[in-house]
Amino acid sequence: MRAKAGEEVFYHVFFRSFRDSDGDRIGDLKGLTEKLDYLKDLGITSILLTPLQPSPYYHNYFATDFESIEPAYGTMQDYRALLRAAHACGLKVYLDMEIQYVGEGHPWWAQSLDKPGAPFADFLIWRDPTHTEAEPFLNQARWEGYDGRHIGIAMVNLNDAKVRDYFQRVLLQWADPHGDGSGRDGADGFRIDHMMDDLDNKGVATRLFDTFWKPIFDALRQRRPDFRIMAEQYDWGYGADWLTRGHADLVFAFPLRGAIGKLDKAEIVKALRETERITPAGKSQIVFLENHDTDRLMSLLDGDAAKARVAAAIMLLVRGEPLLYYGQELGMRGVTGKAGMTDANHIPLREAMRWRADLEAPGSATWYRGDKPWWQQRYNRSGDGVSVQEQDAEPVSLLNWYRRLLALRQARPELRRGDQRILCENDSQVLCVLREGGGQRSLLVANLGARPATPALEDASAGVAWVDLLDDTGKGNPVDPAALSLPPMAVRILGTP
Repeated sequence: MRAKAGEEVFYHVFFRSFRDSDGDRIGDLKGLTEKLDYLKDLGITSILLTPLQPSPYYHNYFATDFESIEPAYGTMQDYRALLRAAHACGLKVYLDMEIQYVGEGHPWWAQSLDKPGAPFADFLIWRDPTHTEAEPFLNQARWEGYDGRHIGIAMVNLNDAKVRDYFQRVLLQWADPHGDGSGRDGADGFRIDHMMDDLDNKGVATRLFDTFWKPIFDALRQRRPDFRIMAEQYDWGYGADWLTRGHADLVFAFPLRGAIGKLDKAEIVKALRETERITPAGKSQIVFLENHDTDRLMSLLDGDAAKARVAAAIMLLVRGEPLLYYGQELGMRGVTGKAGMTDANHIPLREAMRWRADLEAPGSATWYRGDKPWWQQRYNRSGDGVSVQEQDAEPVSLLNWYRRLLALRQARPELRRGDQRILCENDSQVLCVLREGGGQRSLLVANLGARPATPALEDASAGVAWVDLLDDTGKGNPVDPAALSLPPMAVRILGTP
């Protein structure tokens, strides 16, 4: 059975920074396994991991081996143990697959340089017949890493049938290592990084949706009918082409993310409507506020906790499948650096997950420590209130706000798969989103303006008995939506009993 659109809640882990189990300050597989209960209790259903394969880069994109595990993260046995533990507690695991390029050091490159007749010479794209120069990623032959090394990245020849057959075998192995269709010890889905039909828009690897991706996706779904593919559309647009010609199950709701981050009602309404319009039945959009490439929401909002709560409510309760970037539920901060073309720029978005008030407590994955700006000018510091330890027992913490909203989403089927209507269509800054399904209704009302406001809901709420779904008394007290007066950045969530 195919997974139903809208049912999953993703948690995006930047692997190196999540949880260290062995004292080397590098996040690892055992460290994540130790924290599965935290994710389950938060309300997560599915974990999305950044790449696990070896690479010369700290983020593990641009692999040098597509079939093994980065040694700093553990072993293949550790990976299988993570999957078994996740599946045992009802969590799915998605892997980030970036297979369109190789990093310098991959055998295909090292063994084919200046050797056109080498066994894997045709697996890469070359700029000359003597194979002295591989076709580079985005026309830059070498890229600077945070450690000062300049490392080459080459394009894979995805139009070669042997390459497609190789990746079909490899991806099937990650999805179903026992080859029996059970998926035990296998991933439950893939994220395809930087997915394009014409790779890098160069005209050297083309028609990839149909000739490369579709055969592989078909093979995965034939083996695992419930397997899901999420495509990161390279243009960060609405993603219609990836859901249709690209044969993906999910894309990322980038325009909606930008609109929610601004807390602009008109932009949010426009993005909600266009996102829904272009999403085919049975397909879905991943609604998110942060990822490993974007500035942290709390920094964009200048630390305004009320705004962060409003943004979280919109993200979690509108139509789509929400994704939390690790530490978002705590209000972790970070802004992209401006140190030229280096991957150091994104370290501020990828700082260590805050488990304890002490940033350097055991388990903290502070692999980036040192005398460089990304450590000396880090955004998250000991005792700043942004940790699980500091927020866990605090009823009004951001962490517990996320927990309450995710519990509500799980308890109300219409919030996962119901229809969606935009109400309060006037010039006010009150956003009203109605979710309906199975005879139940839930209503999100948020004042995004700078003044108190009342939602224009008279017709929509007439004859409906509404209760406060987040009533602290637990009694579900009756509420008249049309009589609400909301202070700036206030959120109310109502529902039918």
